[in-house]
Amino acid sequence: MIRVLVVDDDFMVARVHHGFVSRTPGFEVVGVAHTGADALTMVNELKPDLVLLDLYLPDLFGLDVLARLRTEGAECDVVVITAATEVDAVRGARRQGVVDYVLKPFGFEDLRQRLERYAAQHQVLATDELRGQQDIDRVLWPRGAGPAGALPKGMSAETAGLVETALREADGTLSASEAAARVGVSRVSARRYLEYFCTVGRAEVSLRYGNAGRPERRYRWGA
Repeated sequence: MIRVLVVDDDFMVARVHHGFVSRTPGFEVVGVAHTGADALTMVNELKPDLVLLDLYLPDLFGLDVLARLRTEGAECDVVVITAATEVDAVRGARRQGVVDYVLKPFGFEDLRQRLERYAAQHQVLATDELRGQQDIDRVLWPRGAGPAGALPKGMSAETAGLVETALREADGTLSASEAAARVGVSRVSARRYLEYFCTVGRAEVSLRYGNAGRPERRYRWGA
């Protein structure tokens, strides 16, 4: 589980964000802070993996909180959640290494997709060593806009990352149905991503013959 600290001065907004995170598989909220000082204390005590950080807090500006976290050696990742559209705020957040910058208001699906993208990055970086350029591109170009090029129309980088992770972690091969069950998408959707990976040379497919009917297509990461 990815441990999340929600930081927002508005109690109702914090409650909504808490609910959004709790509804996303693989994530759990470990605390909620309403001031910058509380956020600093709770990061130190709870050691979250990810902080959803509002910028307009009553005592400290959010980017100042982030600077303090880095100075104090906190290793958590930060997603800025704010209404601030000023270029200086976006530049400041980028310079301080935020993993995403989300404008209020937003719906559950928007945040869920962003969290899933973060989870795919988090999974890659949980290993001791990256497997090559593709892993590095997934971390540095999380939206699929990196040098490897864009995904086909109708496919998302978030789902592609989840299907890839399922395939990498499989003990042997996976069918489209098995991949769909692990990722939480339809079999048709999972097969589309699996076939795409085969087309671009990232995965290979083999056929398993049974007693009757069509042979089952089995997928393995790495061609």
